[in-house]
This record gives sequence, structure tokens and C-alpha cells, in this order.
Amino acid sequence: MDTSQQLGDFLSTRRARLQPQDVGLPYYGTRRRVPGLRREELAQLAGVSADYYARLEQGRLDNVSFTVLDAVATALRLSDDERGYLYQLAHPPAPGDEPVAPVLRPALHALLAAMEQIPAYIVGHRTNILGWNHAATVLFGIDFATLPGPQRNWAHLVLLDPRLRTLLAGEQPVIARQITHDLRMRLAHRPGDSELRDLVDRMRSSSAQFDELWSSHDVVGVAHGVYHFQHPEVGPISLDYEFLPLTADPGVRAMVTYTIAPGEPGQRALRELITRSLRFGDAG
Repeated sequence: MDTSQQLGDFLSTRRARLQPQDVGLPYYGTRRRVPGLRREELAQLAGVSADYYARLEQGRLDNVSFTVLDAVATALRLSDDERGYLYQLAHPPAPGDEPVAPVLRPALHALLAAMEQIPAYIVGHRTNILGWNHAATVLFGIDFATLPGPQRNWAHLVLLDPRLRTLLAGEQPVIARQITHDLRMRLAHRPGDSELRDLVDRMRSSSAQFDELWSSHDVVGVAHGVYHFQHPEVGPISLDYEFLPLTADPGVRAMVTYTIAPGEPGQRALRELITRSLRFGDAG
């Protein structure tokens, strides 16, 4: 799918979720042929001609001004993430060299190892897991080193690996939605990344859940929050995750950490589980 088609599909799906009464337009209760606002209604709200907006939604306009994009984004009531995504689609980055294979510096490996009680891993722009610590293997119950390259990927694990689906339990749909919508933003930022496109194609063909989420054209960034796990040894635990950007190295995107506040249910049990596992590893 080229950028112009992505732009058209994104605008039409955002328009479809708005009703006239949502934006202060008259609504007479008559049956409408299209879901949501009509193109001419959106054009009226954005202050552009209906023909101009139609050509924009059809991807037939080049070099659309940011003033017009701002007006359209405001009329569509886009979130900050959606607004940024619209800008990227309307003004895609110039094609560049194929991204280089990411390599973690020794200092990042040392940082991961030093965080003995804090599960953490480092991801690239394709949700590929580049490095991890022992605490992360204990939390997720997976030895990442044994996974084939394509499976050592957060999107693959959450949507296709039964071990992660069991651990995440009722949280899996939330995290799957977050990953899919974030990948859509990644692809707009890196349209020349053929491996990223291959990942999206592979996930769409392998996971009906991913394909449905992708087709929604929703976008959302990742920053921080809480995940609720059902751990087979610790029981139900809630972990605060932090997405910490790493910008110094090509292909390296962020470190993700998981913590439990002192005194919270499961905090002591998870700590003891990690400690026992470390001792067992040292003894072996």
C-alpha cells in the first residue's frame, strides 16, 4: 500500500467515526448513505472546498500546506499521535539508505545486566528484541536467546506465542492493539524500511487479530503505563512499564523496564523468584 492510499484510508476512517451532532452540525435524523460525516461536511469544518478535500482524501494532492493539515486535523478531532501521523503521510520522509542492522554497545549490555531485579529489554524500530536481562527471562518465562530471529520480536510474541498470551491473559488485547498501532506510526516514519514492511505483511498473514487491528488505521505512541499479568508462579501482578528512548545508536529504539512499587501485591514474590533463579544460575 503506497503512502497516498494510506493517507486516504486514514482520513476516511477518521471521518467515519464522527457524527454531525459531534461537531455541531445540524442532524435531522434521516438515514445517511455513509457512516460518519460526509466529505463536504468535513470540508466545511476545515474551511476548504469540498473538491479540494476530496482530492486530499483520494491522495491526489502533493505538498499540502501544514495550515491545511492543521485545519483538517482539528476538524477531525485528531489526537496528537494521529496529527503527527497525518503530517508524516502527507509529507513522507525522503527515501534513504536501507537501515543498518542494529548493534548494542557493550555499555548497554552492562546496563541491562546491572538491573538484576528490574526486568528490562531493548527493542529496535521493528519491535525486535535486541538485548535483555535475566530478570526479563524470569518474568516472561522465555529464554530469548533460544528464539529464532523472526520470533525474537515483541509483536510476534504478544500476538502469536501461546506462552505470552497465557501470561498476559486479559491484557493481551490491550497490548496487541498498542503494538499494532505503534507499528503503523513506525512505518510512516520509516517508509523505506523493507524489513519493517515485511514484518507487517508477515503479521497480517499470520494473525487475524493483527490484521483486524491494522485495518482500523488507528495510531498510538508508546510511553508508559501499567500491565496486568497472570504469572504462573507469582500469580496476578501489576507492573509499571517505562518506554525509555535510546537515540544514540542506529536501529536501536528504546529500553523497556518493568517495576512493581514496594508493598504492591506480587512485588516480594517476583523479587524472590528472580533472586532464586539468579542463585540457581550461579550454582550451575
